[in-house]
Amino acid sequence: MQTNESIEKKIIIFRLGEEEFGIPVELVKSIEKVQSITRVPGTASYITGVLNLRGVITPVIDLRERFELGSYEPTEFTRMIVVSIHDTEAGLIADAANDVIDIRAEQIEPSPEVAGIIKTDYISGVVKVDKRLIIMLDLEEVLHSPSLPASSGA
Repeated sequence: MQTNESIEKKIIIFRLGEEEFGIPVELVKSIEKVQSITRVPGTASYITGVLNLRGVITPVIDLRERFELGSYEPTEFTRMIVVSIHDTEAGLIADAANDVIDIRAEQIEPSPEVAGIIKTDYISGVVKVDKRLIIMLDLEEVLHSPSLPASSGA
């Protein structure tokens, strides 16, 4: 008799260009259309600004800029993924976010030494699903920045 002790987790898949990225669904509060963002002077170039999201002032990060892939060009598919980790809330701008999949913990492979797309510091691993390669992000590293404005209630 074989027991299946593999731990399943849900991840949200989003796109930046042709690349697919994943983050655990439990870290995602919501997925929104990009709204009016207020620029904050003196912040890093990848911090697009802040917005008031249901009474919470939330910093917004352009993931393309953060990963040095150029700035985003808004389209009808552009989405902001609102995440929360260790009491830090932020909106992550992605080209599209429209897929939630189940994976098993053992499907996550270590990140390659040379990722080529983005700094390996931002990658927690990769997942192969059918013919897709999904890059799992380490949100703690992505959000770690001394110039990231703290989210606060308004």
